[in-house]
Amino acid sequence: MKLYAIGDLHLSTTSNKPMDIFGAGWEGHFEKIKKDWQEKVTDEDVVFIAGDISWAMILPEALPDLQAIAPLNGRKIFVRGNHDYWWSGITKVRAAAPDESFYFLQTDALRLEEGIVLVGSRGWTCPGSPDFSAQDEKLYLREAERFRLAFADAAKLKREGDKLVAIMHYPPFSSKCEDTLFTKLMEENGVSAVVFGHIHGAAYFPLKTTKNGVDYYLTSCDKSGFKLTRVQI
Repeated sequence: MKLYAIGDLHLSTTSNKPMDIFGAGWEGHFEKIKKDWQEKVTDEDVVFIAGDISWAMILPEALPDLQAIAPLNGRKIFVRGNHDYWWSGITKVRAAAPDESFYFLQTDALRLEEGIVLVGSRGWTCPGSPDFSAQDEKLYLREAERFRLAFADAAKLKREGDKLVAIMHYPPFSSKCEDTLFTKLMEENGVSAVVFGHIHGAAYFPLKTTKNGVDYYLTSCDKSGFKLTRVQI
């Protein structure tokens, strides 16, 4: 089994949100992603999708986007992004999964038979980011608490020798990779790798960072050249 990740698919089957307004590289971006995905991934592999899956506003409108992902190889593990407004109520979202290859993580954990435990939540903007506000501080603290709950769930599932992987949408630190509540939680709980997205454009942000024994992977699809990133643990 191999692990891959990609973030920020921004699909818009039922909405008029062409992504090429953000640059020529986005033209036909999902076709590029699908080609790379099918060349790399087998049905024994796992792909993490780090949020911002669909531009849809409500769940029924998001279903065609989820169905577009369904034929792709491998098991797919999703977390919610800041633009996933359709993701409201985890029970309904999980019930809407097109097939058994889908799993939606939200403030909880999932154990794969291959000895990997996954935790996931959305995350939030961290201190040190530009224009970090009092409201951001409130949401940052709330999301850190959600990760604590996810790790508590993981502790119930984890067996000796298992490895932990965390999936989130927002980066767990600013571009300077300083300590945050998120990085401290990852270190305290022995996480091997963290996958995230959210970052776009030309602004500098490291694609891979190793910090205090934890590997962090930025997987926004435009940053990765619209290709899946291999996650090593």
